[in-house]
Parts: sequence; structure tokens; C-alpha cells
Amino acid sequence: MKIALRISILFLTELMLGQSVPFYESYSWEEYPKYEVKDLTSEIKSLREKFVIEFFYTEDGSLTEYYLEHKALWLNSDDKIEDYNKIYLPYSSNSELIVNKARVINRNGKTIELDSSKIFVAKDEETGKNYKYFAFEGVEKGSIIEYYYVEKKYPVYKGTAFRLQGSYDKENVMFDLLSPENLFFEFKSYNGLPEVEKDTLVKGKLNWKLRIKEISGLEEEDQSPYQASRGMLVYKLDKNLKNNMSDISSYGIVSQNIHEYYYKAQSKKVDGSINKFIEQHIGGDKNLPMDEIIRTLDRAIKTQIYKSVGQGEELENLELILNKNVANATGLIKLYAAIFQHLDIDHEIVITCDRSEQKFDKEFEANNFLTDFLFYFPATNSYLSPTITNSRYGFPPGNLTDTYGLFIKEIKVGDFTSGLGRIKFIEPVKAEKTVDRMTIDVKFDDSDPVKNTVSLQRSFSGYYGMSIHPYMGLIKEMDRDELIENLAKTMNKNVDVTKKEVHNQGPENFGVKPLVFDIELESRSFTEKAGKKLLFKVGELIGQQIQMYQEKKRVLPLENEFMRSYYRTIKVQLPAGYKVVNLDDININNVYVEGGHEVLSFKSYYSLDGQTLTITADEHYKRNIIDTPIFEDFRRVINSAADFNKITLIIEPTEK
Repeated sequence: MKIALRISILFLTELMLGQSVPFYESYSWEEYPKYEVKDLTSEIKSLREKFVIEFFYTEDGSLTEYYLEHKALWLNSDDKIEDYNKIYLPYSSNSELIVNKARVINRNGKTIELDSSKIFVAKDEETGKNYKYFAFEGVEKGSIIEYYYVEKKYPVYKGTAFRLQGSYDKENVMFDLLSPENLFFEFKSYNGLPEVEKDTLVKGKLNWKLRIKEISGLEEEDQSPYQASRGMLVYKLDKNLKNNMSDISSYGIVSQNIHEYYYKAQSKKVDGSINKFIEQHIGGDKNLPMDEIIRTLDRAIKTQIYKSVGQGEELENLELILNKNVANATGLIKLYAAIFQHLDIDHEIVITCDRSEQKFDKEFEANNFLTDFLFYFPATNSYLSPTITNSRYGFPPGNLTDTYGLFIKEIKVGDFTSGLGRIKFIEPVKAEKTVDRMTIDVKFDDSDPVKNTVSLQRSFSGYYGMSIHPYMGLIKEMDRDELIENLAKTMNKNVDVTKKEVHNQGPENFGVKPLVFDIELESRSFTEKAGKKLLFKVGELIGQQIQMYQEKKRVLPLENEFMRSYYRTIKVQLPAGYKVVNLDDININNVYVEGGHEVLSFKSYYSLDGQTLTITADEHYKRNIIDTPIFEDFRRVINSAADFNKITLIIEPTEK
């Protein structure tokens, strides 16, 4: 859930500061446009993109924002015509669409302007939200669709990310930001985009602009942080000369306001309700280990308090939340903060952003980087997400780790308390805490060696267990049996499960003990006969593995959500009178070392004790962010598991 920070700035607006009229009133498109397409082989190209953002004082002295978007897209395939036959328009209760125009320019130069009958309003059945769109008709290959609109909306000025790069090539890209003479903005560009420049003063307005002749399209790649990799700029309001305010968007102000908002003194009634909630779940013993207290209360809140996406005082009032067991994201943050304060648990609020969407910039303070909340506990060096219901203490959403964030700590000076913010790194959860472990015992039937009996113990911990472990108690027995059957069939769909047990399935065990499945099965799918020889597909016992292909040179980094480890031990009781002739096929050793430490690795090896063959195949990913220079090292390691999956042991009689 993205949380809107409720922070306001007072503007002194007694005078209109020499403004004339909003820019859009004098803006229009060319009546007879002349667009030139140089490359006729591509499927789509943007021939013109213009974006204008203006902050403007209205007649009543309030600040408003106007946004113009103007695009001309050349479409040269049926797929792209299908993709762009609808262009969606802003439509919300917080904004007003004041200009909207669209037209089609065919290959022969004929222009067809859309009238109001081609602008439709529809409803999303899932969300219930209405949306408005242009419906283009008569578009053929080689046509240009052109549109522009102007939206009037509530101003957002303390940090906005504006992406200019997309998946296709663009020409003539223009960005402008206009503001009254008293409002000074700062800008920063990312991912190779040129910096915004300040233009000359125009008609009592300040103007910042960016002009780019060409922007190459950026192709999305598997597991890439695509949104965070696109060329973009960020803008924020820095100064208001009329009231001598500076550092308007600073994190110092954010920290103070966040603390004031979430740590208000509670009434005796609310304090009593909080105490009652705590005692219901941890009893009267508040001297339990801190880990246990936090883990128990986190589980209680996420299973007992329903999270609503609605807004309203009743969803943020602690007394009503504890009475009705319903809260929105803001209410949940308040509840956690109040409980930790009540128990005197040292903690800090952390605000960050999803690293797959944008990279938290520790040098440029802007609110667009402050979208997601965590709690941090210095004593345990652990994090908790208060608003993501399928996460648990110690395992926050992975994309909110391995990045920077704003840590807000309470400070006290006498009777005065406030929030002090510092930017720090959010360490990811170590690979050793997220484990998929397999222990397998295999026997061959004495009378029919093609038939195997397999004992599998499969356990999950950390992020691998989080998707099912906290909910095992809610799963019906029939569904639990199906879950175990499916787990066994990851080896091979043609297996017969003869016994199944689950251990440590109580939700209180998550983060403490792994979720363990004990399964026994029989199968005739792992072994084949070839004359007197047996072909034993030992690699299939670990299940199908990812095979990563890369036909073109990797451009973007690869990012995993979390670090992880796999431990696999396979013990094979070979039939009497038989031996394995290709044991060396088991040996795989692919490792990437950094700073003297193995950060990516796959190692498989064996030992033979009489007729007992023990195979170990362990795999570790102790780094989330794989930069392009080491992508091939990562691919080599991850493909090692797929190579192991293909191993077939040749077992033949010792006496021929």
C-alpha cells in the first residue's frame, strides 16, 4: 500500500504575482501537422511528446496544478494499432479534464478529428472505478494518432517522478515546468536523461525546460527493475520567496510531521484498550523475549484486524479500530506505533520505496521516494511491514529491502519529543534465513528395480515459508492433502503418494521453526531399463529447474526479491550387484566469488559407502542485485540446477 504523507505547506498568496493566464489557454496543435517518419521498419514510434506542468494561483489565491500531455504516435503494425486504439484519460474526483482533443492522420495525409462522441466513460468491474478514454477508429498501418489533454488537479509539489523513456523510440520530447515567480523548484535526472535547465522568465512565470531530440526505447528484460531503469526526472518545490521558506521538501520536516501524526498522546480509554489487546495475545508476561512479543502481536493484528482500502476517521481511530477490528493503512501504522510505545519497545519508523519501481536517492530529498512504511527494531536488527498483510515480522517485502530509506527515531529533550530522520541502508534478510531443504531417500524394489520407493522430507523457512506457513491452520484437510500431492508431483506427475505428514504447521512457528512435509511415494518414472542396465534419472528428484536463456546481450540488471538457499541431500540405496559407471556426471561446481566470499554458488558432489550413494546439491544466492557485468556468472550458476535436473545415472551389473 502506498501511503500519502499528510504534510502541507502554507503559501502566502495575497498577490497574484504578476501571473497572466494559465499556459493552456494559448496552446493548441498545428492545424496541418508535418510529421516525418525516417525508419519505416519499426512497429511504433513517437514523433512528438510534449509535457507541461504549471503551478498557478487561482483567483481565490489557492495553488492549483495544470498538466498537459501531447503525443503523436506512428503505428505500423496490427498489434500496435490494437494496443493503442484506446487512449485513457485522467478521471477522478480530485481532478477536472478541461481540454481533450484527438485525431488520426492517415498514410495519405488525411486528418480525421475525433468529436466528443468518441470519448467514452466505462467502469472497471473489479475496482468499481470509472475511467474515460479516446476510441480511435479508421487507423491503418502507417497512420499517426495524435492527442492532447489538459488536466486541472490538486497540486503535488514535494516530489514527483516523471518518466520520459518508454519501450519504443521517441523523437522531439519536450518537458516544461512553470511556476509563479516566488516558487523555486529543484530537479534531478536519472538513468541517462539530460538535466533540466532553467529558462528565461516568461510573462511573470518561472520556466524550467528539457528538450531531447531522441530517446531510444528501453526493452523490458526478465526480472529487471524496468520501471526503476527508465529515463526519468524528479522535481520538487524547494523555496517560497514570499514567506522565506526554504528546504520545503526536506526530510527534516517530513520526520517531524510523521512523528507528530503517528505518536499522539492516547486517552486513558484507548490506552486501556491497547493494554487489553496486548494481554489477550501475550498474557500478562511482558518480559517475554522481544522477538516473541513482536512476532505474536504482528500475527495477531494481521489475522484479527481487517485491512480496508477505504478512507475515513473511523478507519484511523484507535478506539474504533480495536472495537470493530477494521483499519486502513494509516490506522494500522498508528496501531503498531501505539502498541510499541505502550510496551516501551525501541523502534523506528522507516519510509522507503519499492526498488523495482524507483531507486531511493539518498542525496535528493523528495517525497516520491517515501511511499512504503516499515518498522525497524534496533535490538533485533529486524523489520516489520505494518500494511502488507501477507508479510510477517522479520520478513518485510523483499523489494523494500536492499535499498535506502528514511529512518525516523523519536528524540526527547525534557518534555519535548520529536522525530529525527536519517537516511540509512535497509539490509536484506540473509540467505540463511530463507531455505528450501530437501532430504531424499531412494530405494530400488528387489524384484522390480524399475520401481522406486522415495522418502521425501521437504521444509520451507523464511520467504519460502511465508506464503503458506501462517495460513496452514486455515486450510481444509482436503486442500491440505492436495497441497502435499502437488508438492510430491513437482518431482514427477506420475508418482503415487503413500504417506504424508506435516510438522510445525502452527502459524506461531513461522520465523521460529520451518514448515516440514514428510512424504513417502512410489514411482516407476525415475528408472528405465536398457538391456541389463538401469537408467536412473536422479536429477528429476529435485524437480524441474529454471533454464535461463539470453539471446541478446543483457542491458538491464537482474534483481531478485530476496536472497535464498537450497539444501538437497539425496541418499540412494543401489541394488545389490550393481554399480554406477558415470559418477563424475554428478560433480558440478559453479561459483561467483566477490571480496573473498562466495555470493552465488551451485555445488553438487557425492560420496559412496558400499551400496549407499549420497549426493549433495546445494545452491546459494547471497546477492539480490545482479549488475550486468556479472549477469553471465549468475546465469551460469542458476542454470547449474537445470543441468543437475538432467543427470541420469547409468547403473549396471558389477558382473557382466
